[in-house]
Amino acid sequence: MGKGRTRDLEGRLVTLIGGSGFFGTHLAQELLARGARLRICSRHPEKAFHLKPLGNLGQVQFLRVDVNKPDAVAAAVFGADAVVNLVGAFKGDLDAIQGEGAGRIAAAAAQAGAGAFVHISALGADAGSPVAYARTKAEGEAAVRAAFPGATILRPSVLFGDDDQFVTMFGRIIAAFPVVPVFGPDARLQPLSVDDAAEAVGNALAHPEAHAGKVYELAGPEVITMGDLNRRIARAEARERTFIDLPDGVSGLIAAFGWLPGAPLTRDQWLLLKAGSAATGTLPGIRDLGVHPRPLALFLERWMVRFRKQGRFGSKPRAA
Repeated sequence: MGKGRTRDLEGRLVTLIGGSGFFGTHLAQELLARGARLRICSRHPEKAFHLKPLGNLGQVQFLRVDVNKPDAVAAAVFGADAVVNLVGAFKGDLDAIQGEGAGRIAAAAAQAGAGAFVHISALGADAGSPVAYARTKAEGEAAVRAAFPGATILRPSVLFGDDDQFVTMFGRIIAAFPVVPVFGPDARLQPLSVDDAAEAVGNALAHPEAHAGKVYELAGPEVITMGDLNRRIARAEARERTFIDLPDGVSGLIAAFGWLPGAPLTRDQWLLLKAGSAATGTLPGIRDLGVHPRPLALFLERWMVRFRKQGRFGSKPRAA
C-alpha cells in the first residue's frame, strides 16, 4: 500500500468472486487503497470479515455465492463496474469450478454490463495436461474468452506472502525436522509477491481498454529451484539442516500415498510441483502491467524470524 497508489478506481464497484482467499484478501486491500467499492463473494465470505475496518461505511459488501448456481452468480455481478474471478481449487469437481464455472461467471458479467473482467488463471494452464488442475485452468480460460472477449487473463506463478501456505509451510517443516526431503529439487519456480500480483490486477482494472483480450504471465524477478528455496529458508531461520534431494521415482511413490512430513501432497500436486512454475517469456509479463516485482530475498529473513530458535531473540542467519 505504500507504493504511491493513486485513487484510480474511485467509486467503482468491483466484484471479487472467490475473494475470501489468500490472493483475494490481499487484492481487496489493494483495491480499497485505490478507492474502489468491493463486493467480496465466496462460499465462506466470513473468512474476509477482517477487511471490514479497511473500508469506509458501505465500501465493502459480502455475499455468499456458489459459482455452480447461476442465480447466485448473477446477483454477485449485478451492477458491478468490473469483475475479478479468483476461484480456484486443487480438489473437488474442477471442471465445474475452474472450467464451466469460469465461463458462467464471465457470461454473467457480460450480461450485467460490466466494463472489465479479469480472470485469474495459472502458469502451466494446459488443455492437454493429465493433471485436472492445469487442464481445467486452460478450459476456464477458453470459456472466459468465449463469454467475455474483452477479458484480461492473468497467469500468476506461485504467490508468496507472510500469511501464505507455501513459504510458511516449508518454514514450519524445516523448523521441525533436522533432515528434510526435497521433492522436485530441480523444479524451476518464479515466485511472485502476492501484493505485486494484486497491483497488477489493479492496473488492469484501472485501464481495461489497454489490456482487453490479452493474456499476461505474472512471475517474480528471479527463477529459483525447489532445492534452492528450501536452503534459503533454512538460512533465514538460522538452522543447520540436512536436505535430501529425492529422485522423481521415490518422490512420486511417496506422493501416491498423499503425504509428506508436515503437509499433504497429492499425486496431482506432485506433478504440478515437478513441472515447476516459471514464465515462458512468450507472452507479456507483469512489467507490461506497470509492476516491478520484488524478489523473495527482500522479505524472507524477516518472515522466517518466527521459525528461529527463540524467535527474534535467537541467532541471526550467517551471510551465505
